[in-house]
Amino acid sequence: MKIQANYPYQSYYDEAIADNDQPRASAKDLFEHLNLMGMDDLKERQKTAEKTIAQMGISFTVYSDKGNIDRLWPFDLIPRTIDATEWMKVSAGLKQRLKALNLFIEDIYNEQNILKDQVVPEEMILSSKDYRKESRGMKLKHQAWACICGSDLVRDQQGKFYVLEDNLRVPSGVSYMLENRAVSKATMPEAFQDINIQPMHQYPYELLKMLRSICPTDCDDPEIVVLTPGIFNSAYYEHAYLAHEMGIELVEGSDLFVDENNCVYMRNVGGLQKVDVIYRRIDDAFLDPEVFREDSALGVAGLMRAWRAGNVGIANAPGCGVADDKVLYAYVPDIIRYYLSEEPLINNVPTYMCSNPDDQEYVLKHLSELVVKPANESGGYGLLIGPKASKEALETFCQLIQDAPRNYVAQPTLNLSTVPTICQDGLEPRHVDLRPFILQGAEHYVTAGGLTRVAFVKGSLVVNSSQGGGSKDTWVIELEDK
Repeated sequence: MKIQANYPYQSYYDEAIADNDQPRASAKDLFEHLNLMGMDDLKERQKTAEKTIAQMGISFTVYSDKGNIDRLWPFDLIPRTIDATEWMKVSAGLKQRLKALNLFIEDIYNEQNILKDQVVPEEMILSSKDYRKESRGMKLKHQAWACICGSDLVRDQQGKFYVLEDNLRVPSGVSYMLENRAVSKATMPEAFQDINIQPMHQYPYELLKMLRSICPTDCDDPEIVVLTPGIFNSAYYEHAYLAHEMGIELVEGSDLFVDENNCVYMRNVGGLQKVDVIYRRIDDAFLDPEVFREDSALGVAGLMRAWRAGNVGIANAPGCGVADDKVLYAYVPDIIRYYLSEEPLINNVPTYMCSNPDDQEYVLKHLSELVVKPANESGGYGLLIGPKASKEALETFCQLIQDAPRNYVAQPTLNLSTVPTICQDGLEPRHVDLRPFILQGAEHYVTAGGLTRVAFVKGSLVVNSSQGGGSKDTWVIELEDK
């Protein structure tokens, strides 16, 4: 009997199994392998994958009232498959989007033409908590402010991709994308021999190449470091992983200092080493106690002076969060048209801005049907999922929106696509999203696929690992007949 024979029928778009119980084109070769294995073997390999994750020490940290808890990375062995031809179109849309957003950020900190032309409301930008007046007047190499972007994608009921949001400050998750692939290869090696799966192992090389390209000084071999808040940060595993894979130093703020000439130096066993580029994994507020939070022990005093003097490149540049604001998201199609004179190649999810009186009236009347998001939260925190919310939660959000409308946006509750997932009784559909990673320096680069996040709880739409979600490997498949 085929492994998908008892796969539950549902009203959502399933990315692997069509309504006739047959695999879709991109999943056909995968299910040939799964059917040769059988469910018992597949479950054993799932256990092997989990043991491999434990042996490799792949973990993440959950912050809670009871303290910080380290957990093993949750992983489901059945990958998500995407047709390479379709992915090529998505990649073009993501590159277009990041290029326009970077032009927007540079404009906002310089001429502000887009505000003068009233394409984006001035008050919305200048009131953003992530607008950094300290970045005014800066012109960056390759106009690369947000050098690394993690845009979250979803598929709708018809299987069409939409951008749900852009993460432009310190996007995380790429190490888990790469480790998912390593675990898949170790657990199902024969599939990688027989299926034409696009590789993704080159990401650290592409990241390093991008970081080299944003070096502001004339240097053939720039010194590049990863700046981490330290071992207690939830993404520390990723910081260490990427530094190791790129062959560069992982440093904390105390390892760096800025001299009287506004140059950054690293203290190491060999003495002092001038630093040319910093891949920072620290939020703006903690980056430089001279300029932002005076009590920050995580950053480097004088770092903004060095950056403004053109002596160090910072990825992502201070002030990128102004384009990470979920309120701005609704304007991205207009931003693309304004700077590039092009139509967006990948669509936004319809978005209601609660600061707009008409939108707010609609949101308050239809709160039980919508997803409400705070403008500047991440990790799935602060969400209201209307159809699953209690009466008390709906009443609370109704008041929050009226008290601070600028802080909230709302979107339709999407019928997120599903992917088969290994459960106790066999394969069951679980909702997923996708975070590909886009780089911009001298060139643009998009990962082949990305980090597929999966809601392990049946019926849940929340995929964040901090909220009980997990992940899958993502296979971009070159189909033989194309």
